[in-house]
Amino acid sequence: MQIGIFSIGDVTTDPTSGVTPTEHQRIKATVEIAVKAEEVGLDVVALGQHHGPPFAATSPATTLAFIAARTKRIILSTATTLITTTDPVKIAEDYAQLQHLSDGRLDLMLGRGNAVPVYSWFGQDIRHGIELASENYALLHQLWRNEGVDWAGRFRAPLAGFTATPRPLDGVPPFVWHGSVRSPEVAETAARYGDGYFAHHVFWPIAHTARMVDLYRRRFEHHGHGTYSQGIVGLGGQVYMHRSSQRAVSEFRPYFDKAPLYGNGRSLEEFTQKTPLTVGSPQQVIDRTLGFRDYAGDYQRQLFLIDHAGLPLKRVLAQLDLLGEEVLPVLRAEFASRKSAHVPDAPTHQSLRAVLAHRR
Repeated sequence: MQIGIFSIGDVTTDPTSGVTPTEHQRIKATVEIAVKAEEVGLDVVALGQHHGPPFAATSPATTLAFIAARTKRIILSTATTLITTTDPVKIAEDYAQLQHLSDGRLDLMLGRGNAVPVYSWFGQDIRHGIELASENYALLHQLWRNEGVDWAGRFRAPLAGFTATPRPLDGVPPFVWHGSVRSPEVAETAARYGDGYFAHHVFWPIAHTARMVDLYRRRFEHHGHGTYSQGIVGLGGQVYMHRSSQRAVSEFRPYFDKAPLYGNGRSLEEFTQKTPLTVGSPQQVIDRTLGFRDYAGDYQRQLFLIDHAGLPLKRVLAQLDLLGEEVLPVLRAEFASRKSAHVPDAPTHQSLRAVLAHRR
């Protein structure tokens, strides 16, 4: 099990102090959080791609490259890369370059995005979002595996004999997760290619996530990539912890009530009951997270959102200390002891390179 964190890069006013970080402060804090994540033993840090206020996360490849230079072990990923509004040629180039710079400590989560203005800013139409995601990924998949690519599609200019450079490190393309909140077509794409499926699992009812993971697993088996239980699944979630569960609730409530993605009249208690949001003690986070396996099966990656809604950097770093000291060791041991023997680990550059060498 890979356990880590993801960030959406929002620049949000702290409702308890009235302080709004500058974009500079938020970007630098993202790097500090990632470095701390490695220090406490986490496996993955993933950064989102968002455009326009209130986000300062337009270029995850740039930030991840800086993080790569500050770290040695942690896997770098995205959460997500917008496959609909980012040209697949540019994705192929940027992330192959980052793969080399990080010595293979890279994978990629692709998503289509659901913000209407972003599509128009990049010359696209959200009504074509599913088709864009499918076509652009088909091209990206080719660019990382073939040279001299000839391509003609609906949404971009054709290519004739094009070779994306640099080529993937060791001839091994970065592993791809397809991230989705609600689209069954995304689960189908992940299954068809034998890629990973990542359910963001933050804002939607648990039953919805269970249905989406089940669909991906059934289609993964249908396409001949393995058995139902061997699909590569990741889950998101948000946590806020304090050693006193009552203190955790009282501290987090004002952030929840004013958060751009929460609040809106719903109570914290209702939201934590119906979604994976967990606010409480480290033990409560452990128990809740282990329960995800009941409806998602054995899965390979768990990422937590811990820096959303205006939480100041000091509190986020304290969350990482609790995560590393009290939660991570228990989750690792428990997930390992419960995992079925035939279920694969999450792919890494090293494991994919070994598979390629065996085939040769």
